[in-house]
Amino acid sequence: MLFGSMLLTAVMPAMAAPSACPALLDHAFPRLQDASPQSLCQYAGKVLLVVNTASYCGYTNQYDGLERLNRKYAARGLVVIGFPSNDFNQEPGENADIADFCRTTYGVQFPMFARSKVSGPQANPFYLKLADLSGERPRWNFHKYLVDRSGSRVSSFSTQVSPESPILVSAIERLLDARP
Repeated sequence: MLFGSMLLTAVMPAMAAPSACPALLDHAFPRLQDASPQSLCQYAGKVLLVVNTASYCGYTNQYDGLERLNRKYAARGLVVIGFPSNDFNQEPGENADIADFCRTTYGVQFPMFARSKVSGPQANPFYLKLADLSGERPRWNFHKYLVDRSGSRVSSFSTQVSPESPILVSAIERLLDARP
């Protein structure tokens, strides 16, 4: 019978197994809009552009470019994710105020999580892992991490690299074109 079950397994087409959640994404955070917990595992298999944001920063206009990237590449598997932070004293508002500002001022539709720490030893666990994997931690608002589909490779882009910079867009397109 063992032979028969081995044969059956070999002949039957493989069923698509659900993607396992990479260790990097095995975290849940409250959504910015309503504080309901959201697992980052829902983004397994996607290319992620993770950005620490702030409403009162000279780089706040990067929300426009981030939203355009999200819309342009969403169908190919890019997800832009925002993490508001007051680590640099430019995001003093409450989550509801931040959500309203992002929606009404910049039309942000990409996922945003509740305000949290993103730098230093008190950073949220996702940001600690991003910093560890990339070798860089955010030194200012709008620092960007680009994560491959497997959740194992992380590239870091400084605040000064705009969302639509050819360097960043090229890196995004390479990861979107890569086969998992």
